[in-house]
Amino acid sequence: MVGLAGVLGAVVAGAAAAEEPIRIGVIAEASSISGAAIANATQLAADEINAAGGVDGRKIELVQYDDHSSSADAVRAFQRAANQDHVAAVIGSYISEVVLALEPWSARLKLPFITPGAASNEISKRIHEDYEHYKYAFHGYLTSAFLAQAVCDGAHDLLVSGLHMKSAVVMSEDAAWTLPLDAQYLQCLPKAGLKVLDHIRFNPDTTDFTPIFNQIEGKKPDVIITGISHVGVQPTVQWHSQQVPLAMFGISSQATSSTFWKDTNGATEGVVFETDAVQGVAVTTRTNPFTDAYATRFGITPAYCGYTAYDDVYLIADAIRRGGSTEADKIVAAMEATDAVGTIGRVQFYGKDDPFTHALKYGPGLITGIIVQWQDGKQLAIWPESAAQTKMAFPAYIRAAGN
Repeated sequence: MVGLAGVLGAVVAGAAAAEEPIRIGVIAEASSISGAAIANATQLAADEINAAGGVDGRKIELVQYDDHSSSADAVRAFQRAANQDHVAAVIGSYISEVVLALEPWSARLKLPFITPGAASNEISKRIHEDYEHYKYAFHGYLTSAFLAQAVCDGAHDLLVSGLHMKSAVVMSEDAAWTLPLDAQYLQCLPKAGLKVLDHIRFNPDTTDFTPIFNQIEGKKPDVIITGISHVGVQPTVQWHSQQVPLAMFGISSQATSSTFWKDTNGATEGVVFETDAVQGVAVTTRTNPFTDAYATRFGITPAYCGYTAYDDVYLIADAIRRGGSTEADKIVAAMEATDAVGTIGRVQFYGKDDPFTHALKYGPGLITGIIVQWQDGKQLAIWPESAAQTKMAFPAYIRAAGN
C-alpha cells in the first residue's frame, strides 16, 4: 500500500521534463455545489503534482468541460476530450444519469474514465456484466448500496441504540442513484431496528414539500431517512420553517459543502448526513491537509466529491507511473492494482469477479464513511465514535428521545 502523498516523490524524474504534458479531462457541473468541488479539487491536485515535478517529469494538464448537468453536453465533452484534446483519462460528474451516459463512450473510445461522485449501482454492474467492453470505467465513489448500508449502520448506533427510535419514513428524490439506495434502505433499516412506515419518492423539480411533510407526519415515524442530492435547499428550508418535528437523517449531498449553511440561511441546523470526510477529522493522514488547502484556496470546504476528485488525479498519475505508459489498457491494469491511502480511506477497487467491479471497496480498514451533523453553523462528525467531534443534538422543535 502506498500513500498518495508518496506519489509526489515517486513520479519525479527530470530527464523527461521536456516531454508533452499528460492531459486529463474533467467533466463537471460548474454551477452546482458538487460540480464546482470536482473542478476545484482536481486543479488543486494537479497543481500539487506539477509543483513536485510531475509524472516522470511530465506535467499534468487538466482540460475542463462544463456539461451543464446535461447528459448530451457531457457526451459531447467526452467525445471532444478523446478525439480533439487527446486526453489520457477523464474524471467526470457526480450525476448518475450523466455517468451512465458516458460509460458506453468510455468503452467505445477505449478511454479510461472515473466518476468521483455518482453512486448508482448500475455503473459497476455494467462493468461486471461485460468486463471486456466496459473495463475502461471506474466507479470512484461508494455505490448507492454501500451508502445506504453506512446510513443504516449509523442509524442503528445513533437512533436505535442511542435514542430508542423504532420507525422511519424513507424520503428520496426520484433519480437513478436512489433506486438502489432505497432498495437497500428497505432491507437494512429494519435490520438496524427501524420499521419503514412509508417510502416516498418525489420529483427533483418539486418546489413545495408541504404535502410531502404532511404525509410523512401522518405516518407518525420517529425519523425521516433521506436520499437527496440534486435537491437540498428547498426541502431543508421548508423542514425548518414548518417546524417539522422529525429529524432528517441520511444522504444530503448539498449539505456536505460548507456553503449549505448560508444557502439555507441556517435552516440546516440539526440535519444529519452521511459523507466520507469532513474538516477536522483525520480519516487518513491525507484528509486534513487536503481540506485545509482547499479551504485556504477556495474559501469553502469541499463537497463530498471534492475529496474523491482530488484522489482521482493522484490515482491516475500513479497508474501512469506504475504502468509506464498513457496507453489505455496499461492505465486500466495499473488502476486495478491500486492500493493507496487517499483522503477518505484506503483505496482499492473490486475485481472483475465481484458484482461491484471497479467500484471502491467498502468496509473496515478501507472506506466506511462518517455521519455528520450541522450544529451552530458547523459540520461536526458524530459517528463512528472514533471520529466523533461532538454528540448528536437537535433543535427544540424536533421530537426525539433525549432531546
